[in-house]
Amino acid sequence: MKKGILLNSRISHVISKMGHTDMLTICDSGLPIPEETERIDLALTKGIPSFLDTLNVVLEELKIEEVIIVKEMKEVSPHMYDEVMKVLRRIEEKDNMQIKVVEVDHEEFKTVTKESKCIVRTGEHTPYANIILKSGVVF
Repeated sequence: MKKGILLNSRISHVISKMGHTDMLTICDSGLPIPEETERIDLALTKGIPSFLDTLNVVLEELKIEEVIIVKEMKEVSPHMYDEVMKVLRRIEEKDNMQIKVVEVDHEEFKTVTKESKCIVRTGEHTPYANIILKSGVVF
């Protein structure tokens, strides 16, 4: 049995195939997912699993160097924005590195998701709780 924290075999498989700068998206339950992009749907009901729980677990497995978030999150869901920034700062401290944060408008974000290896849909009901994780390298 897998010893690591990430137990979802589909997410683990996607991460294992990712190379430098490949992207993985984690989204709330409302983000439209392009037909051509793999969907890993974790949503069970409102809030389960949460966006932040999913983000925290994925970041235990995936080394990132950059994230893309929706500009609107800062204004519409400031608490979520602050929590995401705390998670990123924790990862920076743990890995002794800097994570680039790129903010784009919601329409551009939806376009960029088409380049993701997959989109992980959560049960989150907080507006604009979406993030694209750009893979780094472990060396």
